[in-house]
Amino acid sequence: MIRGAAVALVLLAGSIAAEAAALALDERQMQDAVEAGERSVTQDGFGDEWRVRNAAGHVATVMTPFHRVALAARQAAFRKDTLKPRERDRVAREQRERLVFWVELRGPREDFARFYAPRLIAGARNIEPAFAQNERTPAREESGTFVARCVYAFPSKTLSATSKVVLIVRDGDGRDVTTFAIDLGSMR
Repeated sequence: MIRGAAVALVLLAGSIAAEAAALALDERQMQDAVEAGERSVTQDGFGDEWRVRNAAGHVATVMTPFHRVALAARQAAFRKDTLKPRERDRVAREQRERLVFWVELRGPREDFARFYAPRLIAGARNIEPAFAQNERTPAREESGTFVARCVYAFPSKTLSATSKVVLIVRDGDGRDVTTFAIDLGSMR
């Protein structure tokens, strides 16, 4: 009975790890991502797994390597094509050792996001971005507010597939503008 419980625990741990964000993809995971992307053309909710909306209505999309490959396969499928292994490898290589966030922020002025600076907190560690691009000409919504689409990339070598992180976006004066609580263990 104890042996059976131990086996069940090992299997459960393995299935939990399989559901967590893979920060580096092996061949099987890349193929799974391609298949998920190809299947997603008939699914309205594609991407929900990687999208985090905070209380302020801002949205962060976590571009895990799995998500990026699945998105490339989805785009190819919409063109009635398949993602070629060479293209798949290129996309995965671009994501290597970094975790990317596509962030939609709303503000009152056209230049509101210009000097925003992101930071990622993982436990007691503050991780500075390897890349930050704030949209300089945000789109104007019908309500009169502006939407800036920003891209932030962080090194992922100190993160695990089950890390819980907080993405903080600060203004030019260092004040926190918005935060996102992100559980990588809930994403692929």
